[in-house]
Amino acid sequence: MPHKIASVHPRSTALRGASAVAIAALVLTACSGSRVHGTPGADGVRDPYFPQLGNGGYDVAHYDLAIGYDPDARHLTGTAEVTARATQDLSAFNLDLKGLEVKGVSVEGKDASFHRDGQELTIRPAEDLDKGETFRTIVRYSGSPETVTDPDDSKEGWLRTEEGAIALGEPSGSMAWFPGNNHPSDKASYDIRVTVPQGLKAISNGELTRESTKNGRTTFAWHSTEPMASYLATVAIGPYEVKKSTTKSGIPVLTAVEPSEAKAGAKALARIPEILEWQELNFGPYPFSSTGAIVTREGDAGYALETQTRPTYPGAPDPQLIVHELAHQWFGNSVTPKSWRDMWLNEGFATYAEWLWQEDNGGDSAQEIFDQIYAGDYYEAKEDNDAIWAFPPAKPPSAANISDSPVYERGGMVIHKIRQAVGDDTFYDIVQGWTKAHRHGNADTEDFTRYVEKHAGGEAARAKVRAIWGPWLYGDGKPQRP
Repeated sequence: MPHKIASVHPRSTALRGASAVAIAALVLTACSGSRVHGTPGADGVRDPYFPQLGNGGYDVAHYDLAIGYDPDARHLTGTAEVTARATQDLSAFNLDLKGLEVKGVSVEGKDASFHRDGQELTIRPAEDLDKGETFRTIVRYSGSPETVTDPDDSKEGWLRTEEGAIALGEPSGSMAWFPGNNHPSDKASYDIRVTVPQGLKAISNGELTRESTKNGRTTFAWHSTEPMASYLATVAIGPYEVKKSTTKSGIPVLTAVEPSEAKAGAKALARIPEILEWQELNFGPYPFSSTGAIVTREGDAGYALETQTRPTYPGAPDPQLIVHELAHQWFGNSVTPKSWRDMWLNEGFATYAEWLWQEDNGGDSAQEIFDQIYAGDYYEAKEDNDAIWAFPPAKPPSAANISDSPVYERGGMVIHKIRQAVGDDTFYDIVQGWTKAHRHGNADTEDFTRYVEKHAGGEAARAKVRAIWGPWLYGDGKPQRP
């Protein structure tokens, strides 16, 4: 594959299900001796591929994270302040946190009991929380953050580099460095403050609001106003070269590049403003207040990732890869899937953005690329071409397959089939309307197909797009081509 935007990630066993939370809540209740009028929140949102990711009973509004990292000792200290609203009467609730030692927890300023079971941090407040109540949880923690191995054997979480680290989280790795409601269905704003040895830089999402040095350590404070899924949060620590510019419309662009990659990446990174302006023309207004890139050494990570506002690249990217990752700022980051079953909505659109870029910049047209894939001439190896038809994009067989070729290439083919069915004018109206209707929200495949049908035009056009879903989106094998 040309790049892997998101890995797949391991899940804890069914043993850490609702029964584990119930037992923990009973133990904590017995210890506290307080009367319970609420019930424990669920220890997972039952995602079809990662059932233990995320938690029930509350909705996070804001994360305030303060972490310090010593690269030599490989040691992290953190304080996470999580502001959330209870969606039920709560006697206990969970946060996702893998590894690391919890030093203490408070809820609404009062010490809270807590229990660890694998990735589940179960918290019992001193007083039960009422439905609709906004509450603040503070977790103090430390330790050596873990690297997480995904079902497809790729690595995420906290990845150590030669002089620092890079945190990548799709879909589950963010729980390796901060506690949270680790599922894309619960987005929040973020403040991330990172303290590192003087001479290193710490890059994160959003805008840099403060940089200060004291006693040989430098703190970088980053703020993200727009909602962000936990898997899109990042921290990159190292001797980065930072450059700033703006697009013609005034959007700030910040790039942070490993010095060894600076020369190779300079030409492509300089095209970010041009690429972003082209994407705004096609997809609608850019949904965030800044943009840019993080370029690590080649080999620091095994894939590029669309970390919000500042995609991460393992080595110097080419313009095609930048197009893909920046397209995700609309498709995946602003319009975020409700579950990991809807991954094709991220990758199909980002892949199709590459085809459109080639079409508009002297390369093959999207139709020619579609034809190459259908004919089995897209990749050099026959097995790679055959893999595109291994399963339908909306129905990956397991968590290990959500980043496989059908989700990308066949997902892009679904988007092109819609364009064929409705014509260019209506197609771009649909794309821009979709990004506007679900801006900073969540959507699933059913939301998308329903939206396309509604805005396809007359009944003849609606019939054409309805005919796409069965064979191209949900059907097994290679569809017959009319």
